[in-house]
Amino acid sequence: MATNWAAFAAAEPELARTVEERFGAYTHHVLATLRKDGSPRTTGLEVRFLHGELWLGMMPDSLKALDLRRDARFALQANPGEGTGMGGGDVRIAGRAVEVTDPREKAGYGEEVEPPEPFHLFRVELTEVVRTYVEDDKYLVVQAWRPGRALRTLRRT
Repeated sequence: MATNWAAFAAAEPELARTVEERFGAYTHHVLATLRKDGSPRTTGLEVRFLHGELWLGMMPDSLKALDLRRDARFALQANPGEGTGMGGGDVRIAGRAVEVTDPREKAGYGEEVEPPEPFHLFRVELTEVVRTYVEDDKYLVVQAWRPGRALRTLRRT
């Protein structure tokens, strides 16, 4: 089961806001894809939250784009920033990347974001959103959301 960003944000607005803030704090993040042989590949990536969707744009024929065309599964981690503060916590998203091939939809994104041409564009179907943070310098808190399930929160000492 998967869902888009708007459905997630409607179901869990506070967590969605935190996730967007964490991704908005820095430009570059880490994308994990699967190579032809099934081993992981990590690369840098910029992301956008626009019109109820999470978008991944990338250079033409980049290895990460070719990976996603072959196997749409991915994991995305927000840049934690400098030092160990991690304001807002560690945020990760998993899902499937659906390539946008409709010229009008791609042009609309291009007009708004102005990426270098040409580019690959993928829309995200979420399968998991996770936030991990420290509360009161005592608890490690893990919030995990999956489509069709309630937000689960675990606290560890």
